[in-house]
Order: sequence, then C-alpha cells, then structure tokens
Amino acid sequence: MEPKIIKTEINYKQTLAEVERLLALDPEPGTPEADRLDLLSMLVENYEKEHFLFNLPSPIDAINFRIEEQGLKQKDLIPYIGSKSKVSEVLSGKRPLTIQMIRALHKGLDIPSEVLLQDIHKSKTNKIFEIDWKKFPIKEMVKRGWIVTKYRDFNTHAEELMEQFLTPLGGVVPSVAICRRTIHKRAKQETDMNALLAWTARVMIRANEECCPSEFVPGTVTKDFLKEVARLSLYDQGPLLAKEFLKKNGIALIIEPHLPKTLLDGGSMLTDAGGPVIGLTIRHDRIDNFWYTLVHELLHVAKHLKNAKEIFIDDLYYESGEDPKEKEADRLTKETFIPRSIWIRSDAYLKRSPIAIIQLAKELRIHPAIIAGRIRWDTGNYTLFNQLIGQGEVKKLFI
Repeated sequence: MEPKIIKTEINYKQTLAEVERLLALDPEPGTPEADRLDLLSMLVENYEKEHFLFNLPSPIDAINFRIEEQGLKQKDLIPYIGSKSKVSEVLSGKRPLTIQMIRALHKGLDIPSEVLLQDIHKSKTNKIFEIDWKKFPIKEMVKRGWIVTKYRDFNTHAEELMEQFLTPLGGVVPSVAICRRTIHKRAKQETDMNALLAWTARVMIRANEECCPSEFVPGTVTKDFLKEVARLSLYDQGPLLAKEFLKKNGIALIIEPHLPKTLLDGGSMLTDAGGPVIGLTIRHDRIDNFWYTLVHELLHVAKHLKNAKEIFIDDLYYESGEDPKEKEADRLTKETFIPRSIWIRSDAYLKRSPIAIIQLAKELRIHPAIIAGRIRWDTGNYTLFNQLIGQGEVKKLFI
C-alpha cells in the first residue's frame, strides 16, 4: 500500500497493520523499509490526534503498567531493552525507545505498538545529543585499562564499551551532559575533542572514587589558601602533600596522563554536587610546571567555575589570547608565587643567577624551580637553569 493521509477507520487499521508488519522486520536505519515505517507511523499518529477522543498512555506509563500487572522487576526488561542501565534510562525518560526496543516490548509484553510509537518522531528530531561513539579513542582507553573487554572490534561495540566506561557517571545518556558542557579550551584548534571528553570523564570518574572526606565550602580558595599550597612546594613530597591538603578541603586532585591529540597540562571542573575537581597530566615532568599548573587551576576554581556546566582545559604553553579569565588566572598565579613588587626588585629578576634564584626562593618559602621556571617563561629560553627546575621529579611520586 502506498502511504497516504488516513481518512477512514479502515485506512487506519490497514496502516496500523502495515506498521506492525514493518516493526517485526526491524529494518536498519536509512533503508527504504525504515523510512516507510517512519512515514506510516507519523500518519497513524496524526489520525489518532484528530479522531480519538481519549489520550493514549505514554510509553513509559504503559511499560510501568505491565511491570505492575505482571509482577515484574526492572531487570526483567533487560531482554527487551538491552541492559540494566538502559532500562533505568528508558524508564526515567533519559533514553528514547528505539525501533528494536518497541518491537521487543510489543512482542514480549503485548504493549500496543501505537502506544509505544507515540514519541518515536519526537525522539528522532529532539535527541539529547548526537555522539558518534566510534570517534572516541577506545583502543587507547582499553590499552590504559579504562575499559576492560574481550572484544577486538571496538567500532562495532563502541556505544556498549563507552557505556561500560561511563557507568560510574550514570551510563551513556546521563554522561552526555559532559559532552554538552561549556568547555573553555586554551589549546590548539586541532585538539581531538572526543579524546578530550574521554579524559575529562576519566578524571571525573576517578574523583568520585577517590575524593573527598569533606565537602567543599565555596570561598575556601582564598589568597592565603593559595599561599599555603605554594609553600608546600618546598618539600620533596610536596605534590603528594598538596593532594592530601586539597582532599581535606573537598577538592579532588587527579593525575591522569593526556590522551593522544590532546596536548594539555590540566583542567578544572565541578561535579554535579559542586565539588571541585582538578586534573593534571604532568606531560612536562618538572617541579615548576606542576606547581604553576596546580595554582592556575585552583584560581579557575576560585574565580571562574560557577556551575557544573563549565570545564576549563589548559595547555599553558599555548597563548591565552584575549580570554580575560585565562589572563586573570595567569596574572594571579604569578602573583601567588612571586608578588610583582618583590619580583621586579629582586636579584633573581635583575641578575638571573642560580644564587639569586635560591636566595629569593628562601625568602618567599617556595621551591627554586618555580622562580627558575618564571625566568624561562619570561625570556622564552627553556635551556636556562635545567639543574634547578626539577626535571623528572614529579611523576614518579604518583606512580
């Protein structure tokens, strides 16, 4: 039968029968059969809106009715919907029903197809977010142990593997919220955003697992707080002491190496509960880089992170450009370690000698590497003071 506007009840029943026939075939998206199913479903829906005086129950209400009627549990829906997390997402309205799910629920629980089909067009045009899961660096994520699987064909099982990875954050659909956050990215344009999002999710997952005994109190990260963090740089175990100090104040510090095509030093974000999370990659394994990046991200926490919809990602060797937030974080980071009024009068600034660097470090109670790193940055000469910057002294603390 050719698709046409339904004008009579006979046409309606014929079209509905054809819809059910196509549902049984479970056509692949993009095929003529799938397109025909979409069109006929829309015609049925339009006819019902115009001619039926009663309102059909929503698909979720219909499913819940069957659960109660037959004494089922949510886990009993797994054969029809696909997994425990998918069942939860469907019943909470976070995941739309697919044609395959509709077919299985219609056949297995005898729920009328016209009820299940109500929202199919809306879900197709108003999806929460379209993500091509195949573009995520799943091979590298498996290599790092972020995902454990026996599959070898990662592309075929991309969504399933990413769902497994994101389960601690609520599964694929709730975790799509990560992909919709506003990312303030101080990095090159060619940064792989999918890899960047995977790294962000990994940091968030670890933060939930590892932190924190105390809740974060807004306003905690003050000038004095930052000075206290900076002074921990004096100790050989300073980075570990900083991690514990932040943890006691409700701030998670996660060390997670960057993924390929994401040259970043660190990032800062908030959990949904409002707890700050700082991720550092230590891609430049130096004492000066660790402390500068840490305080820079803490300043984002103090000044710029207002809600869980924002993420700051920083490649600190990439110019901040005209971004006022990055400029402010840069300026205040330098001021935290070496106040400008002291810096421009110091022998370290004027003479740039190792002895002057060490002397100023003692006065400020910070590690000499931070002052040496400041000079290297200001001059653009990264061959200076290699003996003072603490090359290879950070990453080993976290292994």
